[in-house]
Amino acid sequence: MTEHRSREGYEDLFAEFLAPFANRSGARIFVGGAKGIDSLVLTWLAQHTSAAIVVAVPGTVSGQPAEAQAAILEGQQTGQVDVVELAHPAFPSAAAYHARNRWMVDRSRLLIAFPHGDDPRSGTWYTIGYVAEQGKPRLIVPI
Repeated sequence: MTEHRSREGYEDLFAEFLAPFANRSGARIFVGGAKGIDSLVLTWLAQHTSAAIVVAVPGTVSGQPAEAQAAILEGQQTGQVDVVELAHPAFPSAAAYHARNRWMVDRSRLLIAFPHGDDPRSGTWYTIGYVAEQGKPRLIVPI
């Protein structure tokens, strides 16, 4: 889902839309621990910011794809990353990912989302809708 843009293209997006928030004093950022955009964001944050990062996985880290596990391990080696394993009983399932996303949103003040397309059934759009229901601010950066 991330192959349609170059790594440099993602880095430019993250520098423009994540850095202003991630480089604030005391910033704490929640990131889903999946492959694709989650792993790209996690790796970029760990390499370019000093923000505290909380990676939430719906099951366990060992249940995540290899790409996601590698990004989490790399992030943990910086000392910036804490991992929360939610151990959802229905993992893997849409319900588990939605529960993970609600858990992160409930602890956040702002959502920065990177949706690919406009399918309202996607997890990203589900989460954007959940944030909107709560009246929280959101920055949507289509990829």
